[in-house]
Amino acid sequence: MTEPQAERTSGEGAPGTSARGAGGRILLFEDDDTLAGLLARVLRAEGYLVDVRESAAEMPTPEELSSYSVVLSDIHLAGETNGHDVLQRIRATHPALPVVLMTAYADIEGAMKAVGMGAYDYLAKPVEPTDLKRMVGEAIARRKLAQGGDATKARASGGAVAQIIGTTPSMLTVYKTVAHVAPTTATVLIVGESGTGKELVARAIHAKSPRANKPFVPINCGALPESILESELFGHERGAFTGATATKHGVFEEARGGTLLLDEIGEIGPKMQVQLLRVLQEGEIRRVGAAETIKVDVRVVAATNRDLERAVAQGRFRSDLFHRLSQFTLHVPPLRVRQADIEPLARHFLAEHFPELELASSAMDALLGYSWPGNIRELRNAVIQAGVMSQGGAITSQDFRLRPALSPSFSPLTDAADYDEDSEDREGDSGSLEVMERRMIEEALAATGGHQQKAAARLGISRRTLSRKLKLYETGHQQRVAL
Repeated sequence: MTEPQAERTSGEGAPGTSARGAGGRILLFEDDDTLAGLLARVLRAEGYLVDVRESAAEMPTPEELSSYSVVLSDIHLAGETNGHDVLQRIRATHPALPVVLMTAYADIEGAMKAVGMGAYDYLAKPVEPTDLKRMVGEAIARRKLAQGGDATKARASGGAVAQIIGTTPSMLTVYKTVAHVAPTTATVLIVGESGTGKELVARAIHAKSPRANKPFVPINCGALPESILESELFGHERGAFTGATATKHGVFEEARGGTLLLDEIGEIGPKMQVQLLRVLQEGEIRRVGAAETIKVDVRVVAATNRDLERAVAQGRFRSDLFHRLSQFTLHVPPLRVRQADIEPLARHFLAEHFPELELASSAMDALLGYSWPGNIRELRNAVIQAGVMSQGGAITSQDFRLRPALSPSFSPLTDAADYDEDSEDREGDSGSLEVMERRMIEEALAATGGHQQKAAARLGISRRTLSRKLKLYETGHQQRVAL
């Protein structure tokens, strides 16, 4: 037996090793004896106990797995097994146990996909000892931070992380980014078009953070007038204003120890921007009508479908608040640039609402031929409506009521820009875009009997945006009549 093979059978730390990793036990899956021996030596020199296996078929029992701190696995293993098998089996019984995959550069995409499926991270070969020690140490430290009672249960349930579906390169980047930013304390700004699933990404960040066993509280900043939003954010004292018959806790207090999602952050006015900046700087709030401040420990995640950098340049959003919110910026791609994810998303929504139905090939052709300006929200609504309309065991293209396919280079119905303010950018296309946009709105209103809230949901935009566009069209019509 060669020396590396001899080391495979030992779970003991080398005599006289450092105590830095004392108490940490590593399970290593690697079928290359030489590499296994080298990796084990590096880790044992740090004081870790290391057990080596050649394939997923040698997986310890669930009881034995409980003794491990981290699992390291090569993507390619002996016996026709692989690192994905290792990940799947461990996730089934020990979802909080960190799994780090090792892979050659040629299979980086596969490793990133595994991160989206629950792997802690991946290491590219040839593995650098410094990177190996750093990642193992971080994985153990973060797991200890998360072991606060219900954190493991929260992650075991899958929650929002399981609802983020997609394997396209742009989504793999999202998975990877979530995995890296979640354990930190950074304030995150999630940017993406309306309907792309920004709240799901925020929930995934919370679920993978040390705050996972604490509240996740979302609030839509664009849905409330500023006077009401102030009370919702910070709370109010009894008698602070007419109708304040009792003391009310705001969402900053409700989210103590957890994560607060400030959705549609680009909609807040100048006064609220100042107040929010003060909260982020001082870590304390003042209820409306109160004299004293209250300390709050909250991680803030903000989301927007607006171009905040442009809003800053135009003087509509404070630059200091923008920089506070965007310590880390995460971009969620629109559905039109991740076409390969349309089918799995559609099948997911179908199984969720109509498990007895199937999608005919003609239906899938219709879905793939559409540009989805309302993104995932519109796709979900379309699948649900088609399921209701279906007369047989399968949904066909005739069951969908999709508007004519749009150019994939733009999404005319978006909350990310006000066309009246951005007219310069639309020069040359303004007429065609406006006509197309108005037609889409008119069709949605006709289909919902003039119900604006339902029409907005059908279009994948907010009620506020729909109202703004209707007023814009009315003003434009009056101007044309006057001429």
